[in-house]
Amino acid sequence: MPVLEGRTHLAVSRARAALAALDATAKQLPNPTLLRLPTLRREAQSTSALEGTYAPLADVFTADEDAPSTPELVEVLNYVAMANYGFRRISEGYPISVSLVSELQGRLMQGTKLEGISGKVREDQVVIGQRPGADPRAFPAHRSRFVPTPPGMHLETGLRDLMDWMKADHSDEIDPVVAAAMSHYQFETLHPFMDGNGRVGRYLIVLHLQAAGVLSEPTLTVSPWFESRRGEYYDRLFDVSAREDWNAYIEFFSRGLESAADQTKDQMLSLVAVQAELKDRLRASNLRADTAHALVDLAVANPSFTVKRVEQELGVSYQRANKLVRQLKDLEILQVLDDSAYKKRFYSPSVLAVLIG
Repeated sequence: MPVLEGRTHLAVSRARAALAALDATAKQLPNPTLLRLPTLRREAQSTSALEGTYAPLADVFTADEDAPSTPELVEVLNYVAMANYGFRRISEGYPISVSLVSELQGRLMQGTKLEGISGKVREDQVVIGQRPGADPRAFPAHRSRFVPTPPGMHLETGLRDLMDWMKADHSDEIDPVVAAAMSHYQFETLHPFMDGNGRVGRYLIVLHLQAAGVLSEPTLTVSPWFESRRGEYYDRLFDVSAREDWNAYIEFFSRGLESAADQTKDQMLSLVAVQAELKDRLRASNLRADTAHALVDLAVANPSFTVKRVEQELGVSYQRANKLVRQLKDLEILQVLDDSAYKKRFYSPSVLAVLIG
């Protein structure tokens, strides 16, 4: 356990308070899982951008999960599917383990050029970054900023020990925020997979907090804050390895969690307010069907959707789903994304404005 300074302890305490406020807000909502998908898509966009896979936020929110239009959107939407799978496994009582994390990484890389060598601990050496002024013609390990653990027994043992440590209860000795910071550093240091280590590692922050009972509803977007400070983020991780500077890293990490929790809570409340406003519009109209209100819920939970999705989620006929969408479109609650598209997708401008804003 690192010896932390008073300033770092204060940052950790502020992060815990912000996480507690976020969780308390989620528990007060009738259906907090309703807001998980839009939050996950924002997280997916930011965490992928940190690794050089960029897709515009509006495209991410309106993308067709069944047929992503670009390779970048494939990876971004893979993250959403991976995250939902991991959250479900933890809520079902499965522990964090090497097999679970390997499966998560395999799901993240589906449909990419590295799919064939994913879903398992790497068997080749990787390097991270490049030292300033390094000869670009030099051997990769010589010019890199950091060389993770070589493949083989040490890497496999290190990952297994980390997963065992993450699933153990350290609450009597280590604050969960500190434990999440330490495990995130160690995962990134091991860099156990050929690709996706940054995205999986940042996802494990939220999964760790869920498993530790800090978040009952794992709706937290950590990556936008780190993405906007990517240089310092990488420097703080590196300084732990180079100078054992745990204080600066854990303080930085804690400030990130505090800000992420505050921003996620604010967006959650904004989406709830939009949901209420849209339902008020319904009540002021001639529409009285419960399915119309259910369609508003679906529009809040899914930044874009098809009539087929409405049919499946609401359990109505395709004709009824189509009529409901048309009625909400007439009320200007919904709009069509591309009127010329064969498979039309619909969205709520009010919801999208909150998500992008």
